This record gives sequence, structure tokens and C-alpha cells, in this order.
Amino acid sequence: MRQDLRQVGELDRLHDVAGEAGGGTLPAQTVVHAAADDTLGPVPCADRGRRRESVPHVEVDDPRCYTRPMPTPLAWRPHPWHGIEPGARFPDEIVAYIELVPTDGVKYEIDKHSGYLRIDRPQRYSSQCPTLYGFVPQTYCGERVAAYQIAGGPAVTRGDGDPLDVCVLTDRAVSRGEILLQARPIGGLRMVERGEADDKIIAVLIGDPTYGELRDVADLPRAVVDRLRHYFLTYKVIPGDQPSVITVDPVYGPAAAHDVLLAARQDYRVTFAT
Repeated sequence: MRQDLRQVGELDRLHDVAGEAGGGTLPAQTVVHAAADDTLGPVPCADRGRRRESVPHVEVDDPRCYTRPMPTPLAWRPHPWHGIEPGARFPDEIVAYIELVPTDGVKYEIDKHSGYLRIDRPQRYSSQCPTLYGFVPQTYCGERVAAYQIAGGPAVTRGDGDPLDVCVLTDRAVSRGEILLQARPIGGLRMVERGEADDKIIAVLIGDPTYGELRDVADLPRAVVDRLRHYFLTYKVIPGDQPSVITVDPVYGPAAAHDVLLAARQDYRVTFAT
């Protein structure tokens, strides 16, 4: 009881301060917490006069009682490629925009003009991407990515002109794409098709209970990497067609992955003059 009286007194003191400042009431964002048996829940202080009897105390040491600065909500949806930052700790940690999840029966791809996902093609055969798949915002596979040499890799003449792709490992079932997540790059695949560099960064979902602590692609079971390699070697192959002209070797580690990310970031800045 004595504690409740002290807390009520503190609430009255806060209102007195507000009155002396000319406002008459505390800011509406300040939250007064009702007692445990108060079924009305938290009460905005602007309504205190009308609901005084339901507010026996205020937890003045609770940080929820004070207004916290928060980012201003956007008035429009940013473009996933151009309007979202690649991450405050890039390239050690990245933001990934996910277009495709393993259960998708169609190939989704970002529409570069509108920023919405569109159906690129139905998956006609049995290939399904074994990981979450998308790209790193504000990156671009251009001449700097193409010029980056991977030991043992095939000849590269140019980048593919798309944002840098990323495969994100997690043991959680993610049911849909068009989401953002935080990931840690641990390596990559130097995929080349007809002389175009189309690197696939391999990353882990930060906080994932199985993969979240991994730092190097060498720590993955070989079968996980082989599954990724097989998918990219075969996902465009149609029975009876000519043999694939795609290569997905070599596999590289986190240092090279960081270099490819930085090259793609610089390609983006130069190409889009940012």
C-alpha cells in the first residue's frame, strides 16, 4: 500500500510539472500502467482525468513509461533493390530480400521497374531451390564483380547485370517470400553462364539454431553445398536440350565472399551514381 501511494504521488508530481509547463497533461505517448487487477490495460496519460479511478500507480522506473524515439514510418513502399540499405555491418552481415522459398512451385523474380515480385516462370520439372533465395539490396553484378578473380574459376567477360544473388541457410520453414532478413555471408559459388558472372553468395540466417553460428562454408556438410551446386547446374535444363553451359565452381570462402559483395556494392554505386 505504501509503495502504491508513493507511485500515485509520483504520477501527481509528473502532472504538476506538465501543468507548470503549460501543457496541462503529460504527453499522450506516456503510458500509465494500471494495477494487475485493472482490466482496462495501459491508459494514455491524456485520458487520466476521465479514468482516474482505474489508475492506482505508475511504474516510473519502467522505460515503457517514457517516449522513445522511433523511425518515422515511410509514406510509401521502398523499392527492394534501390530503396533498402544492404546493412549497417555490410559486408560482415547483410540484409537479404527473399524472392523464393524451397516450397515455391513457380520461379518468382523482382520486377526491376515496379519493385513487386512477378512470376518469371512455372517450375516445370522437379528442381526446387534448397534454400531461401533472393538478393542483396543496392548491389549490382557489373565489371568489378566480373574482374574479381576466383582461383580455378572459368573465364568471365562481364557481370550479369542483376543484383547480387544470395542463398540463405536456415532450418526454419519459411512459408513465403517478399521478406527481409539479416544474414551472415560464409562463402559463395562462382556461377558463370556464357561468360557472365552470376555469383551466388552463401549465407546463414542470423540467430538460426542450426546454422546461425557458422562463419565459413567449409564448416557446412558437403552434401549441403553439393545440393546447391546441383540445383544451379540443372534448374534451367530441359530434357533433350543441349548440355548446360553453366558452371558453378569453385566454391569460395568468407573472405572472397566479402570481396565479391564489396565489388558488387561499388558496381551499384557507379552504375546508379549513388
